[in-house]
Amino acid sequence: MPSDEPLDRIAREPRPSPIDVHVGTRVRLRRTLLGMSQEKLGEALGLTFQQVQKYERGVNRIGASRLFDLARVLDVPIGFFFDDMPDAVGGSMNGVRRAMGFADSQDAFEDDTLHRRETLELVRAYYRITDPSVRKRVFDLIKSLTPAE
Repeated sequence: MPSDEPLDRIAREPRPSPIDVHVGTRVRLRRTLLGMSQEKLGEALGLTFQQVQKYERGVNRIGASRLFDLARVLDVPIGFFFDDMPDAVGGSMNGVRRAMGFADSQDAFEDDTLHRRETLELVRAYYRITDPSVRKRVFDLIKSLTPAE
């Protein structure tokens, strides 16, 4: 009689929570936008880069004090890590926030535009322009190349 042991073990293996995965993705997004390596982020938090990797994949859950530290090091409000969370992941909280006037609809970003390598590289390059007037002219140029709404 064949053993069902491998199937039982697979069924018992915990899967990352979709919320943990989303928060980890937002950590990775912000770290990447800043041009920071996992190693540098780990050093700032007193962690190894492997621990940072686990947080970013959602394998390890990020506790409240660690989330506070991440927000400080990455220079974002804590709410940043929960922004753009799909209703299916975060429940109906996004709808409640919109109804109360706290958030606009994020439907335009469902195509994952903000997570593309091209977008991240463009944003990083833009913020490496040190002269504010040059940066403004680049911004105006890009806006002029897009179709009018």
